[in-house]
Amino acid sequence: MEPVLEVRNLTKRFGGLTAVDNVSMQVYPGEVVGLLGDNGAGKSTLIKMVSGVYSPTDGQIMYQGEEVAIHNPMDALKMGIETIYQDLALAENLNVYSNIFLGREKLKKFLGIIDVLDHEYMLEEAKGVLHRLDIEIPSLRNKIAMLSGGQRQAVAISRSIYWDAKLLIMDEPTAALGVAEQKKVLDLVRTLKSQNVPVIIISHQMHDVFSVADRLIVMRRGKKAGERLVKDTNPDEIVGLIVGSIES
Repeated sequence: MEPVLEVRNLTKRFGGLTAVDNVSMQVYPGEVVGLLGDNGAGKSTLIKMVSGVYSPTDGQIMYQGEEVAIHNPMDALKMGIETIYQDLALAENLNVYSNIFLGREKLKKFLGIIDVLDHEYMLEEAKGVLHRLDIEIPSLRNKIAMLSGGQRQAVAISRSIYWDAKLLIMDEPTAALGVAEQKKVLDLVRTLKSQNVPVIIISHQMHDVFSVADRLIVMRRGKKAGERLVKDTNPDEIVGLIVGSIES
C-alpha cells in the first residue's frame, strides 16, 4: 500500500540552528500516527513544512506518490492537507455553519444581480458533514463563542472533512479539554480512521495517543529518536525515547 504522505530526509535550518535534522516518515491511508517529543524536539517545525508554513532546507515531500513543493498553506489546502492548530482558527462571532464555510462562503444571486450569502445551503451542508461524523451540536445557528471546547474542536474537524481533507494534522487536539470532551475528540479521530482519513496527532497526552494511534514517531533535538507500533510498545519505552534514556 502506498503512503498518502512520505517525507524523506527532511531538514530545516534557521541560520545556525537545525530545527529538523534528516527526518523521514510515512503516513498510510486510514492510519493514525502520533508525533511525540519534548518541547523544542522539532515536531511543530516538521509539521509546518508539510502544511506549507515553512519550506524545507533539504529533503523531499512525497504526497500521494508524487514529489510536491508546498510553498504556502494554500498549496497544502488545495492538496487536501488540513491542519488544525490549538487555536482552531474559528471566528467566535460567527455561527457553526458560517465557520465551516469560513473563507469559502457559498453565494447566490438576489434579484438576479446581487451576490448574497446562501445561508440555507451552508446550513444543510453543515448538517450533512456533522451527521457523517456523528457530531451533535444543538443548533448550528449558535455562535462559536457559545460552544464548549470539545464542540469547537468538532467544528474545526468538520470543516476540514467537508473540504475533502485527504490528510488531517491535529496539534494538541485534547489540550485544555475536560475528560468527557477529550473522549469525544478521540472518538472523532476513530471515526475519521474508519472512513480511511489518515491523521497525524501531535500531543503530550500519552494516554490519548496510545488510545487512538496505530504508530508512534518520537522526536528528540530535531532528529527522529524512534518509531514504534503501538501494539509493540508501552508508555515507559516511549518516555525513554523522548528523554534519551532508550536509544531507537
